[in-house]
Amino acid sequence: MALSISRRLLRSFGSIRAPLTVSINAKDVALPVGYSTLKKNNELSLLGYQRFSTGIITPDTSAGAFPADMLSKKKILTPERTQGLLQDLMIPVTNFNNEDKGFMVLAGDVFDVPIRKDIIHRVVRWQLAKRQQGTHSTKTISEVSGTGRKPYNQKGTGQARHGTKRGPQFRGGCIMHGPKPRSHAFKLNKKVRRLGLKIALSARAAEGKLLVYEDLLVPTHKTKNIVNYVSQMEDAKKFLLVDGEGIEENLKLATQNLHYVNVIPSIGLNVYSILLHDTLVMSRSSVEMIVKRMHTPINR
Repeated sequence: MALSISRRLLRSFGSIRAPLTVSINAKDVALPVGYSTLKKNNELSLLGYQRFSTGIITPDTSAGAFPADMLSKKKILTPERTQGLLQDLMIPVTNFNNEDKGFMVLAGDVFDVPIRKDIIHRVVRWQLAKRQQGTHSTKTISEVSGTGRKPYNQKGTGQARHGTKRGPQFRGGCIMHGPKPRSHAFKLNKKVRRLGLKIALSARAAEGKLLVYEDLLVPTHKTKNIVNYVSQMEDAKKFLLVDGEGIEENLKLATQNLHYVNVIPSIGLNVYSILLHDTLVMSRSSVEMIVKRMHTPINR
């Protein structure tokens, strides 16, 4: 294949937006979607922009026209995508053994919403306040044990006047305006709570920390299997596994002794749990259930 690309043009890929023209033989490659073609002298002239150029030229094993050692092993051009445009995302589907299970399209209105830290802050405060027990209690003057007799005469002692030893100024006395058992929960609109979950999922998807597995089935309940699986993942310290309707028994037993791996069903997925874990692993069924849950109208 003849590549009409100069070194000067390659060095300017990071800053230039000019069209990239590559002349190749029509029989060598399959044209990707998004390129305009012009047939001329049994050749195809590919006209694309930097934001559409996402592939690598690979050698043809049958023809062997291009030396394999001269090709780059990494992507030369990185696709530019603006986060928060509500665009559907295509993500590869694998499993614990890193086998290819195809692709899955993630709904853009769930996994590609604009990031808003204020919404995340409100939802996290609502979650923490709602789960606070509120069992703290102090005794009032009527609940403190002790006599109600006047400790000494009103006058003549040279001391301050007192009517009881159970007052807050005495050791062992009551607590004025102290805490009593109550609920710390406050109201937060359902649409705000739902938006917070979408933002958390979109943030993990934008960071590349969202993994979709075909299923979360493990062959045995041995913990070492999960340890081997997660040790193969790079730049990941804490994992949150999200399964479908229920958690498989072997997976529950295999992860219960690992403090950095937690498993929850899709109905329990929440913003605070996503923020506590840097890597989110979801099964295909859990993704479908989350999307269905986010698309369900809110009951007033």
